[in-house]
Amino acid sequence: MFRYAIRRLLFAIPTLLVISFIIFALLDLAPSDPTAQLPLTIPEEVREMIKLSLGLGEPFHIRYLRWLEQFLVNEPLNLIEQFWGIEIGNSEDRLRVRSWSTRAPVVDLIAARLPQTLSVVGVSYIVAILIAVPIGVISAYKQYSIFDQVGTFISMIGFSVPTFFTGTVMIVIFSVVLGWLPSIYDTTLEVRDYDSFVAQFKQMIMPVMVLGLFNAAQLSRFMRSSMLDNLNQEYVRTARSKGMGEPVVILIHVLRNSMIPVVTVIALGLPTTFAGAIITEQIFRINGVGQLLIGAIEGADIPTVQTVTFIFAVLIVVFNLIADLLYGMLDPRIRYD
Repeated sequence: MFRYAIRRLLFAIPTLLVISFIIFALLDLAPSDPTAQLPLTIPEEVREMIKLSLGLGEPFHIRYLRWLEQFLVNEPLNLIEQFWGIEIGNSEDRLRVRSWSTRAPVVDLIAARLPQTLSVVGVSYIVAILIAVPIGVISAYKQYSIFDQVGTFISMIGFSVPTFFTGTVMIVIFSVVLGWLPSIYDTTLEVRDYDSFVAQFKQMIMPVMVLGLFNAAQLSRFMRSSMLDNLNQEYVRTARSKGMGEPVVILIHVLRNSMIPVVTVIALGLPTTFAGAIITEQIFRINGVGQLLIGAIEGADIPTVQTVTFIFAVLIVVFNLIADLLYGMLDPRIRYD
């Protein structure tokens, strides 16, 4: 498995290079002007000097290589110096891609917003898995029962209704009408005592449940389908004929084999959840990566949009690899070497 992981990592490098080139080219060729937000009283000569200071006077391939350099060289070196305290050259001389609107390094902006997004997306995905797997298993085991029919109906509604609608409905019910939960996520809140912990828990309930229920609706359907495919296999009848109890047959034999295709959905769904969290962050005013991306798009901040989009692409490639490696752990018949 180790050699297979190395091969996949080596194959991922040219894949990410191609993706990075496409992202950079599409956004760089789009009509945009970093000085469009400046006052009209600024002379044209000053505007041209600002564009040159941002590197827009360089050829396309030079700008692409410098943009790519931050991911391959500069930012890894900065992380090494930050976490291990090892000085490697002069960090002030390293070129860093900066936001057109704030003039701050884009990676620093993302790092400042990432904890908020990770807390909401991570908890919501854990909630989705904890809800979806039991519902899918019970629905398959009790096929066509009332539980299965109700679960199928709710799952179809949950997967069909967009998150911006469910988020708005939750705000109206739990914030406006009942007044139980805050409608706006306070990103400046620091958990230091019991009261601040309760406040943090309350403000996370609605965004976590909006994303969690949406993902659980999809995962529960995949879990049910996979369980149904395995319940009629020969090894299940053999296990029952040997006198094994139903909990052992279902939870050990059937569930383990049924999780193999579901792992793909779970692994590939996490990067999609990051992208889907953009809308949820806008609804609940979460100051995360999604709101950073929306603000960059509205302000024509091309470097920020390029970097955030490329990070989403990296997440998809990484979780593809994680899903493939998990196959071998769940199914001993799969061999990579």
